[in-house]
Formats: sequence, C-alpha cells, structure tokens
Amino acid sequence: MTDRIGIVGGGIVGVAIARHLSAGGRVVTVIEKESRLARHQTGHNSGVVHAGLYYKPGTLKATLCAAGRESIREFCHDKGLPYRELGKLVVAVDETELEALAEIERRAIANGVPGVSRLIGASRLHEIEPHVAGIAGIHSPRTAAVDYVAITEAMAHDVRAAGGRILLGHEVTQMIAENGRVRVITSASEDVFDRVVVCAGLQSDVVARFVGADAAPKILPFRGEYWEMTPQSARLVRGMIYPVPDPRFPFLGVHFTRGVYDAVHIGPNAVPALAREGYGWSRFSAKDTWESLRWPGALPLARQHWRMGVDEVAGSLLKPLYARRARRFLPELTMADMAHKHGAGVRAQAWGRSGELLDDFAVDQVGAVTLLRNAPSPAATSSMAIAAYVAERHLL
Repeated sequence: MTDRIGIVGGGIVGVAIARHLSAGGRVVTVIEKESRLARHQTGHNSGVVHAGLYYKPGTLKATLCAAGRESIREFCHDKGLPYRELGKLVVAVDETELEALAEIERRAIANGVPGVSRLIGASRLHEIEPHVAGIAGIHSPRTAAVDYVAITEAMAHDVRAAGGRILLGHEVTQMIAENGRVRVITSASEDVFDRVVVCAGLQSDVVARFVGADAAPKILPFRGEYWEMTPQSARLVRGMIYPVPDPRFPFLGVHFTRGVYDAVHIGPNAVPALAREGYGWSRFSAKDTWESLRWPGALPLARQHWRMGVDEVAGSLLKPLYARRARRFLPELTMADMAHKHGAGVRAQAWGRSGELLDDFAVDQVGAVTLLRNAPSPAATSSMAIAAYVAERHLL
C-alpha cells in the first residue's frame, strides 16, 4: 500500500478523495492554488443534489450519481449541514418533447431514481408547481439542494483530523516522475509523493501535460450565468423546474432552482468563456482563447453548434431574450422579477479532437499519476462515490 498521496485540486472531488484515503490510513496532502477551497466549479454551481434522471444507464455518471447522492445525504445528516429535498419537475411544454420525456423516465427507472413519477396534463403539473406551463412532466421528489462549499469545508476538517495536510495558495507548476514516485513543485513548496491524483477541473488538461499525458481531451470552458428572482416573485417556484434537455448537448438548458437558503435562480445558460476562469465577459485570456481556437476540434464544433452558440451569447447580452426563454416554463415571469445576475460558474467541459463534447466522467492513468480528465455535473453529487471509485480502481 502506498503511503504518501498528493491530491492536486481543492474542489469537492479532490477533497472527497483526500477524505476517503485519509480515513483508510493514507498520508494525504491536498494542494490548492487558491487561498480557499471550493473556489471554482464547486463554489459556483446551483447546489443541486441530482437524483440521476438523465444519465445513460451503465455509465459512470449513472452509477456514481446513484451512490453519491446517498453519501451526500448521510454526510449532511451526520455533520448537521442543510439538506433540503425540494423536488425537481422536468417539464414537456409541447408534444414535440414527449418522446424525449419518455426517455428520461426510462433512464430514471433504470437508474433507480427514488419516487420518480410521470405526470400527464397541466392540472397534474400544477399540483407540484402551480405556475408552470406544460403538458406533461417527470417528478423527482428526492432531488435536493445543499451547500457544496460547506460540505467541502466539512470534508476538509475530516482530512485534517485524520492527519492530512491541506496547502492553500500552492499552485502546481511542475510534476516530475522519478524512481517510481512523483515530485510536485508548486509556487511555494516542493514535495515527493508515492502517488498523485489530479482533480484540477478547469486546469486539468494543463496539469496533465506536466506528466506527458495525451493532450486530449482538452478543456473548453463554458460560462453559465444565473439571474436571481426577487423575493416577491420567488413564490412562483416551489422547488426546481427543468426543461427536457436537448440530447445533442451536454447542457440541461435554462431552468429554475430554489436553493438550500431559499433564493430562486434562473439559469444557467452556456456561453464559451474567454478564459478558463472567465466568470464574466470582461475576463479575457488571449492564451486560453487562442488554445481553444487552434484545437483540431474547434472547426467541427463550430460548424455543428454555431446556431446554439449565437443564441446563447445573445441571451447573455440581452435580458429580454433570456427572459423569453425562461417564460416558456413560467409565463407569469416578468423582467422585473429578474432582480440581478447572481454570479456565474464556468464548466470544465472536456472536448475531443474531432469536436465532440465528452459526456461521461473520464479518468486516465500515467505511471503513478491518476488524472480526472472530465468531471462535470453531477460530479459534486457524485464526489464521495468518485472518491471510492478512484481509490478502488487506481490506488490499490
């Protein structure tokens, strides 16, 4: 059994892996470039604990989401952290979406989503969400909301209590394989580990290059922007209202989410970010943008999805377009109900050489280094299950 393990990345997945390993007696060090944990994807998501409605049965997303949701629920209960089962309603607005809705129901049943049911007719929908528009829906009553930053910090407490270290403000600049071990050099330290696990999110392909891993998949950053509803209009949404997703894209589309602290948000959209950590249009990195444009998959992706891209950018820049998209599900919504933009998240979307956007979780192994190459939603929900999977498949 290896003794000293380094974890690169202090988001919820990296800290969950550290917690799992330290509980098993491993000597663990988490290395995070920011001054606090959960600074990026973990701290910018909607806080939803996904039940597993959408994922193709048998994929890592499906199996690890099912296990992860139960682990998160039990962890929150044990630690006294908020966990609210607000429920999710996936709505078919018209008949063109019924076939895709039926497929979601098939997947939900195959994935063992608890309590899922199909609702036919507007009156049945209104029993769950009185103000929603639609003709049918899938209801997932066990879909929940949590505070993933608080969960990450509680996991980090367990890591420290087990003797693990968490180094903040340490950006990894180099990793060198030597004598079966890995030397990790950061902006503030240098250490040698028996094994290293990289959970670097938006920087995962950059860090992978340090150990000579394949350049693919590359990370294409997509920014998702949210509007927060006014407290007065938030009454229009009881829990979570989601659209039937377009199967051509790995994004769910604009939806309504009541969070664990009762704020209701509309979003996210999905616009290409101009920097890996580009949380607004003003954040631009010429290096990141040029790397995306010169990637072999750039032209095929643009040819296939340019219309969607134009529509998403327009919605980002023009509030009336964003509101019109949201009003399809909540006709009573007005632009005045959309109080202000409430931050944004950047999704680390893995991207292949042929322009394909990877959907499932992906893990690579290069010598003593394990690399999480694609861990988008529902990675936060699945974090504890991902930790067990990585430990059992790559670190025994």
